[in-house]
Amino acid sequence: MKARAAVQVADRRFEIEEFDVPRIGPEEALLRVDACGMCGSDVEQYDGGFAALGVTYPVIPGHEPIGTVAEIGPEAARRWGVRAGDRVAVEPVLGCGSCRSCLTGSYRRCKGSGNGAAINAYGYLPTALTPSLWGGYAEYLYLHPRTVLHKLHDDLPLELAALYQPMAAGIRWFAHDSGLRSGDTVVILGCGQRGLAGVVAARDAGAGRIIVTGLARDAHKLELAKLFGADVTVVADEEDTVAAVAEHTGGEGADVVVDVTAVSTQPIVDAIAVAKPGATVVLAGVKGSGATVPGFLPDAVITKELTVKGLWSQDIRAFEPALRLIESGKYPLERMHTHTFGLDSVARAVETLAGHVPGEDAVHVMIAPHAS
Repeated sequence: MKARAAVQVADRRFEIEEFDVPRIGPEEALLRVDACGMCGSDVEQYDGGFAALGVTYPVIPGHEPIGTVAEIGPEAARRWGVRAGDRVAVEPVLGCGSCRSCLTGSYRRCKGSGNGAAINAYGYLPTALTPSLWGGYAEYLYLHPRTVLHKLHDDLPLELAALYQPMAAGIRWFAHDSGLRSGDTVVILGCGQRGLAGVVAARDAGAGRIIVTGLARDAHKLELAKLFGADVTVVADEEDTVAAVAEHTGGEGADVVVDVTAVSTQPIVDAIAVAKPGATVVLAGVKGSGATVPGFLPDAVITKELTVKGLWSQDIRAFEPALRLIESGKYPLERMHTHTFGLDSVARAVETLAGHVPGEDAVHVMIAPHAS
């Protein structure tokens, strides 16, 4: 049997290729990919931004896959607690299982894969590595024995299920690791998928006031932020973010500030400025290799006694509550999903998510590999 896949062969270039579907051993499985969510890093990967991290071509991108177990070995079925026909969400990171990071529960930091790959995760492993089907932009995905799976309800719509990674990021970045306490004021710099998921996570964790920033072109996202529970939205390219936060907090500032903006470094400066003494500032928006922060005042971190954290990816402590929150129907998360594309339209999907297609106000985009 063959599986079609959208293979990135160069910067901003995909080709549709066919691969042999691997034979499955006792500790492995094969996933029929029903959908694969896309995030901002997919755009960076498409543009060649991951070459500096050592990701090589050809590669099948897609690190947010959900699907139906098509075939599974007996040991894998016992270990994962799933069987053929079950729908599951796949965590992207493949920890080695034996290094210090893995053994202490921080498998997202694992560097000991032993396969020579720069990023040991689905969506970043080259097709040269057997059995090639390592990314969600494909009809089938090989499930390695060290994969972490989460079983989904069969009746959960794909468009909602595909939000599992941004929601997990929201829970880890905005609730678990930010130290958020009931009644706290939260400022979210950025209103993309993870910013919006952060609104939900912060509101669900008991935030007292939530302020979200975006750009004028993000009007549709800022409206969603309000729908999900934001109290105030700030148009950062038309208003002074620092002044606006001061106005809406009576000059006190925020207890928790999270920057999820990409590329721009000004939000880091703003984050330090709007944080109240003793606050936590979370930096989760990737700026790019070699980025510097003009205007950054390190003494403000010292004199305010701020806690500054860099957060990357998610783990099982966030994925499980994220899925339960999605399944609860407590928030109208279906409003986040805006576009679905088939394999033959992957490039257009990335361009749509990036905001490069006129007239398309994208928030969440997913690939449905078996769509006609």
